[in-house]
Amino acid sequence: MKTLETQKNCTLDEIRHQGVIRDMDEDQIYVSIINQSACVSCQVKGVCNVTEISEEIIEVPKLPGMDFKPGDKVNVSMQKSLGTRAVFLGYILPFLILLTTLITLLAITGNEGLSGILALGILVPYYFILYAVRSQLKKTFTFKIESH
Repeated sequence: MKTLETQKNCTLDEIRHQGVIRDMDEDQIYVSIINQSACVSCQVKGVCNVTEISEEIIEVPKLPGMDFKPGDKVNVSMQKSLGTRAVFLGYILPFLILLTTLITLLAITGNEGLSGILALGILVPYYFILYAVRSQLKKTFTFKIESH
């Protein structure tokens, strides 16, 4: 029987990253986390030259009673189900829209070039809508913060 193993920075229902508080204002705490690809820990990373390290700033809502200051090391976490929803909205749904539009337009027009351009063009309003509702999405996709 297989056992479910979790990574050091994850539990069954949340994703956790270590970070450093870079800045704060009255409503938000800005935490810097370092994202590393799997290549970073590879022993032959120097040979293939694919190493990838990037810094991301995570906005965490500041709640009353939080006593943090810039430079503090913290843990930032988010529910895994929210991560799945983000992947769906950012990648899967646009792919399905693109594919459906491409197939439909190809059947209607018979022109591959025009169908391809219009199918790509349909993503512009989709991502514009996501951008327009970003304030509601920020309320949905919230992070928690705790001392390191």
